[in-house]
Amino acid sequence: MKTAVVTGASSGIGLEISKKLIEMNYKVYGFGRDFSKAKIDNPNFIKQVCDITDVNRLCEVIRRIKNENDICLLVNNAGVGYFGPHEELNPKKIHDMVSTNLEIPMILSSILLRDLKKNKGTIINISSVTAKDISTYGCAYSATKAGFSHFSESLFSEVRRTGVKVVCIHPDMTKSNFYRNANFSEDDTESDFYIRSEIIGDLVKSIVTQSPDVVITDITIRPQKHRIKRK
Repeated sequence: MKTAVVTGASSGIGLEISKKLIEMNYKVYGFGRDFSKAKIDNPNFIKQVCDITDVNRLCEVIRRIKNENDICLLVNNAGVGYFGPHEELNPKKIHDMVSTNLEIPMILSSILLRDLKKNKGTIINISSVTAKDISTYGCAYSATKAGFSHFSESLFSEVRRTGVKVVCIHPDMTKSNFYRNANFSEDDTESDFYIRSEIIGDLVKSIVTQSPDVVITDITIRPQKHRIKRK
């Protein structure tokens, strides 16, 4: 049985990716802070209640998982965003975004890279369309995602000769609880104003089942229409 590590797996995109991987007969170690609302009950979904920004604790848990499993897939999905004029962001919010969105994926990729090389595995990074666009009221968030996307591209260039695939997905407005810290959310009055989290799960399936000879390294997915809703 193949083993995957998925961060931000307690809800939204991460939870749907985990469900899809389990359908594909993966054992999934899902990291999250609170699984009380995660509607998934499967012995192949191993919940890891962990604040991933606690680096020492995270590394300890990952090393234990490594010792017990051959990991072939890492999904760096966990993310946090705070939006508004930059002068209104306090240092803690900026630190949280840099740590969660950029530092932790780098650390996890580093810790697991030898295992992924051995297994010719895959790293899937869930970035954001804001990595490629100007974000007037989310400049710090978009900067972390731009760094994340650049890291993804550079890492692929480094490891491609070993057989490791690195894929960066850039979703646009997705229906989830991600916008809980913002004064806006996806407009759910029509289904073509947002992306369903399940669609990202299907996309991950297509990535891990593609031919071993090719890799699509950069994927941008958008709803057909665009409209947000103010809270």
